[in-house]
Amino acid sequence: MDIFIQQVVSGLATGGIYASLALALVMIYQATDVVNFAQGNMAMFSTYLAWSLLQAGLPYWVTFAITVIVAFVGGLLIERVVIRPVEGAPILTIVIVTLGLLVIFTSVAGWIYSYIQKPFPSPFPDKPIRIGQIVFGAHDLGAIGVTLVMLILLFLFFRYTTLGLAMRAAAQNPVSSRLCGIRVSWMLGLGWGLAAAFGAVAGLMVAPVVFLDPNMMGGIQLYAFAAATVGGFTSPLGAVVGGLLVGVTENLVGTYVSFIGTELKLTVALAMIIIVLLVRPAGLFGRTTVRRV
Repeated sequence: MDIFIQQVVSGLATGGIYASLALALVMIYQATDVVNFAQGNMAMFSTYLAWSLLQAGLPYWVTFAITVIVAFVGGLLIERVVIRPVEGAPILTIVIVTLGLLVIFTSVAGWIYSYIQKPFPSPFPDKPIRIGQIVFGAHDLGAIGVTLVMLILLFLFFRYTTLGLAMRAAAQNPVSSRLCGIRVSWMLGLGWGLAAAFGAVAGLMVAPVVFLDPNMMGGIQLYAFAAATVGGFTSPLGAVVGGLLVGVTENLVGTYVSFIGTELKLTVALAMIIIVLLVRPAGLFGRTTVRRV
């Protein structure tokens, strides 16, 4: 039983990281109906920026705040400069553009920082927390807490602020929103900015675990896709629940299914994506869209 609880807690911690990146994927999808395949690499690049600031001697939480702000501005600029010119193009064109961004961010990070792995500090204590025979990593619990705080802030923003309501309206009905005076194009840009900020938080949380290198978010992004698919690409709450489910399922299957082990854990995420798409394509919390033809 202790091993089971240990794996569940560890799965919730990694699931919180998946949920952070899944939130970013969901926000862009809600705003533009496009899946951003470069989301993980944008997060990786933001984490390298944080590493540079830490090397310059800035305190961690000051670095955290600066990184999130710069990531927000960067996401906004990417939408205005790169995505907006192809806004009316076929979906495949936009997908290819995001794949191009993926390659660019990876190559530029490798060119500037090299491909050598770098240690990244955790803001949480090194000393684990022990309850009976169960050991909780402080970083694991901290990652769960950061994800929950992000979800609460996102809920309050979209529910109780004028800007948040405008963004929701622009995402759900752009035509009516324009008639009401909402600048839909800027709402889409803000959606990309917020998604980049959430992705940066995910990068900062995962870097102490996997070390920092230009390819560090490859597997994490696949898990995030699984989280968004399970929870529903139209639901921020679903992204968080999906991330936690993916994290726990991955850990339990890797522990108790002998032929999976640690080597095939990534296939668990792929299997979850396929099963959800076959059984409930909208996800657990997603909205089913009905179109008349």
